[in-house]
Amino acid sequence: MEVKLYEKEVDDNLLEYAVIISRYHNHWVFCRHKQRITYEIPGGHRENGESIDEAAKRELTEETGALEFEIQTLCDYSVQSDDKINYGRVYVANIELLGELPDSEIGEVIISEELPEKWTYPEIQKKFIERYIKK
Repeated sequence: MEVKLYEKEVDDNLLEYAVIISRYHNHWVFCRHKQRITYEIPGGHRENGESIDEAAKRELTEETGALEFEIQTLCDYSVQSDDKINYGRVYVANIELLGELPDSEIGEVIISEELPEKWTYPEIQKKFIERYIKK
């Protein structure tokens, strides 16, 4: 698997995923899928007819319960495994107000000063965090 981070924006038509590094009052926000014991950065697939920015805002709300937030682009990325390449955009969100978690595939949201020990996608999402910290 190869993960690349881009300084310039990737063609919008290629972007399939929105991943949102989330902070709530200077703490990390991570979520856990109901069927997993590992944690991940909120995010997901772009839906038909949806802009990548709209996808990021929707996924942030669905996966964290965020009601009030500021969001901005950090970088675009690609993940190549075997002969397939997927593209996405990484965002950074500063959440001001959290509400209840909507009924979804997310089983838990954690707010922490520390990064989780158990990641769902460690080889991918740790690179996003490293890029965020370097900015």
